[in-house]
Amino acid sequence: MNEPIPVSRAVDHGTAKLMPDVDRERAWLLTVDGAPQSYVDLDAPEHLEFEYARRLGHVLDTVAEPGRALDVLHLGGGALTLPRYLAATRPGSRQDVVEADRGLLELVAEHLPLPDGAGIILHAADARAWLEAAPADSADLLVADVFGGSRVPAHLTSVAYAREAGRVLRDDGVYVANLADGAPFAFLRSQLATFAEVFGELALIAEPGVLRGRRFGNAVLAAAHRPLPVAALARLAAADAFPARVEHGAALRDFTGGARPVRDEDAVPSPEPPDGAFGIG
Repeated sequence: MNEPIPVSRAVDHGTAKLMPDVDRERAWLLTVDGAPQSYVDLDAPEHLEFEYARRLGHVLDTVAEPGRALDVLHLGGGALTLPRYLAATRPGSRQDVVEADRGLLELVAEHLPLPDGAGIILHAADARAWLEAAPADSADLLVADVFGGSRVPAHLTSVAYAREAGRVLRDDGVYVANLADGAPFAFLRSQLATFAEVFGELALIAEPGVLRGRRFGNAVLAAAHRPLPVAALARLAAADAFPARVEHGAALRDFTGGARPVRDEDAVPSPEPPDGAFGIG
């Protein structure tokens, strides 16, 4: 039997590498310019290796009754970890994936093909432009995991962007995003203030060490017009190998403090991670 070998290719926005996991037969790590982007096990698409992906998965698991098919829009594709996860855990879901890097999409489609009948449609397009053209009330779930290199692009951080997300989501829909920041949390606080302009309910899932400012890391933001399943999310996050906390309500408003919502003209990307924050050995 042939051993899987690493694949490296220049894509539109850098150098992508697919590296096989020696411990799992058909599992792969995707990096772009050395930054880990995705991990996929083709034999077990419900396996989420990265902690932030597990936290996103907790939101995906609790937004509706187990197994119910959903209409989902993913902004950011990577190796399609979460679309594959939803296809496995919520069969029959209709999913659109928008990824700006056409070369990356082609690499993933070639080496990590989607199963037949997965209900996942790939689009090479800018996330904000696609969102602005998407029909109103067309999604139950909007998943944003967009990083240009290791930073969230500026045009996906503003009130105008959040309003477009709110327009595309149905009344009971949920927005969930992977963000990254460290103390003093100027970016994360501004995102909370921004999404509070549009959505009545917010929750933030992150490791206590990140929330206390001890290190730079990921934080998962969930936003909706209806109460979020905070208790269920807290139970799931606490049970992870690296336990996380769920902040909401008054505690989250205190954390946001006096941060101001972001306008398009003032928007900036999320901060550059410090050396080694998301590196791999």
